[in-house]
Amino acid sequence: APSFERLSYGAVTATPIQSDLALWHSLRTRRRRTHETRGLDATANRWLARAQHARLSLAWLKREAQAVLALDGHWSKLSDAQLDEQVAQLRDAFACGRHKSEHVHAGLAAIREVAARTTGQKPYMVQCMGALGMFHGQIVEMATGEGKTLTASLVVTLLGWLRRPVHVITANDYLAQRDADDRQPIYRRCGLVAGSITGETPPNERAKVYRQPIVYTTQKELVADWLRDQIALGRLREPVATRWLLDDPRLKRGGAAPSVMVPGLHFAVVDELDAVLIDEAVTPLIIAAPRGEDSQAPLFERARDLAELLVENTDYTINLIKRQCELTRQGAQRLRDLLSDQEHAIWQARRRREELVRQALVARHCYHHGVHYQIVEDQVMIVDESTGRFMPDRHWQHGLHQATEAKHHLQVTAENETLASLSFQRFFRKYPVLCGMTGTAIDAQAELETTYGTPVRAIPTNRPCRREILPDLIFTSAADKWHAIVQEVKDMHALGRPVLVGTRSIEASEHLSGMLTEHALEHEVLNAVHHNAEAKIIAGAGEHGAVTVATNMAGRGTDIKLGKGVAQVGGLHVILTERHSSRRIDRQLFGRSGRQGDPGSARSITSLEDELVLKYTPRLSAALRRRYATQTMPVPSWAKVVFDRAQQRAQRLAFRSRAMTLRHEDHLDESLPV
Repeated sequence: APSFERLSYGAVTATPIQSDLALWHSLRTRRRRTHETRGLDATANRWLARAQHARLSLAWLKREAQAVLALDGHWSKLSDAQLDEQVAQLRDAFACGRHKSEHVHAGLAAIREVAARTTGQKPYMVQCMGALGMFHGQIVEMATGEGKTLTASLVVTLLGWLRRPVHVITANDYLAQRDADDRQPIYRRCGLVAGSITGETPPNERAKVYRQPIVYTTQKELVADWLRDQIALGRLREPVATRWLLDDPRLKRGGAAPSVMVPGLHFAVVDELDAVLIDEAVTPLIIAAPRGEDSQAPLFERARDLAELLVENTDYTINLIKRQCELTRQGAQRLRDLLSDQEHAIWQARRRREELVRQALVARHCYHHGVHYQIVEDQVMIVDESTGRFMPDRHWQHGLHQATEAKHHLQVTAENETLASLSFQRFFRKYPVLCGMTGTAIDAQAELETTYGTPVRAIPTNRPCRREILPDLIFTSAADKWHAIVQEVKDMHALGRPVLVGTRSIEASEHLSGMLTEHALEHEVLNAVHHNAEAKIIAGAGEHGAVTVATNMAGRGTDIKLGKGVAQVGGLHVILTERHSSRRIDRQLFGRSGRQGDPGSARSITSLEDELVLKYTPRLSAALRRRYATQTMPVPSWAKVVFDRAQQRAQRLAFRSRAMTLRHEDHLDESLPV
């Protein structure tokens, strides 16, 4: 590792020397140089990526996993002392780079036995298949409840034995801390140490944690620390920083090196990979410095007042899909007439005044309280649309955050000065070895293979899935939909079955909670507002007769286990109240039931007034609403085509946005020396 300190890897310690730095240099220069392609070129790139891993087929993974399980008799008969001795021998073989396929088999078999003795969990064959796939640089799809956390500990241990830091990326701080602590007994007995970095980790401790063999953290914390390192290095950023580490004369004179936290990017194991590499792929993480007091706060407040005086479709038009606003010629003239000569000088500049008013209109029409953000202690708190969680350290750019604050008559905060910016997509393409797991990778297979050059494998379930997908119920109005949802909850509750209701926004979850309260149905609410009791709520969500209302269960990272006698009455029932813009998120919610062969069921109950169809298929959904305007019963089942088409269009537009950003980033990498 590129550090000037001694790294402790359990029983193995090493001081980096020139050869280590040269190896690190070769790894860093093997960056993923993929380009946004279309048509036949994109298809050819996908098949090329698959051809490179053709031998690592699902059948091959199954044979390799069977070879691992065949060694179980040998390892289970060993005493604790004998097990520790042979594990140490395997670790040394990996550390010296002498490992072959038989060492990988033996290593996995040994880790299985260590896991069984330290945690009481012995990985199944499908978990070994997933670990082998990731060890060889693949993305694996494993259904919810199949033990992805335990699978990750297998591959992380093997990669940790290679004496290169392993970064395990989790969905949130809670999971990073929990998984590092829970898996620690396995790692310690295998001669490794794991640490976690969360938002509460002090800066002076971060460098020490990053120099441990295994680091659990979130993509936000990792990218932020990496950007801080680039700022600290200044003009010596990569790839110049790499040459400096190898050739700078100050090293030869024994001079001090700049202090960096992240000692290199080698292995990345990403949990809920599609959420990181697809949903948040082009989200820029920005390191910014405050500029002090905001002298422009009155401008945003004045822009809010002016926006309220303009008339939609006459003075301006709104594009809800792109979340953009355009002033018409009449609107631009009306804006000019509304201003007096005594206004601030900025209002005399046409481009600036129109930009301020456009942002005020976008904040008013495209970003909604309880859906995209929440007001917490007089502050605008952004809500992650994929997971329903707060993102307290994030702000919208280009004055949109300030326009939203002015919209609610809050104190307008100052815009920050950007010091460094990097998208998650661009960052993770820097890793020489990138692998991960998720429950819905196949839906994004083409994009993952094209963008990251990493093949996707779907691992079968350990037991046959018994989940029943019930027919969709589609209503004309949202009011009829909510009444049907309450009735479905009452029916399932009467049978003693636990019910999980997934909503798309905080506002919807609070609305449904009020309706359930009116019908005297006891329930729990899990959203960004009530996130503190998440572990307790999830622990009881599978009990007899439990009712849980949750926003976007994607990335929660905790399985809902059935209580005593629940399996006999049908298991967990999941209700989807509104389709998301990505089919993968719907699948993740349905995947909460029927885990590990348990019985369960799921149903989608939607309306033609849902945001998805209003935004992406407005004409077709409007025609259906007119056709069935007087009908309170569900419309014909073929109407789901409207939702399918809207979802496909949303996914297509999101892919185009990511492809455009990717093309821009590739252009930057090719054009700029730093």
